[in-house]
Amino acid sequence: MTFPLMMVGFFAVMYVLLILPQQKRQKKWQQMLSELKAGDRVTTTGGVVGIIVSLKPGEGSDTGTLILRVNPDNLKLEFARNAIASVTVDDSAKKS
Repeated sequence: MTFPLMMVGFFAVMYVLLILPQQKRQKKWQQMLSELKAGDRVTTTGGVVGIIVSLKPGEGSDTGTLILRVNPDNLKLEFARNAIASVTVDDSAKKS
């Protein structure tokens, strides 16, 4: 009787420590992706930093793509929306 209770307790602790935080991070990331707009400064999972020029909606389960303008030559690159790791907020934008 003790062993089954220990197993249930172990799985409950693992769920709380591993699965719930991951679900919260995933939900926050999905919300960030849905709120992207032209003019946002973003960083991709590959480390490319740029400013969003335009967004292209996806079809079906595809999340779409976006065009980034990358310095120093204002090069325009197309990325999948899922490749965005974070949105960078400038200090000047915070103050105004």
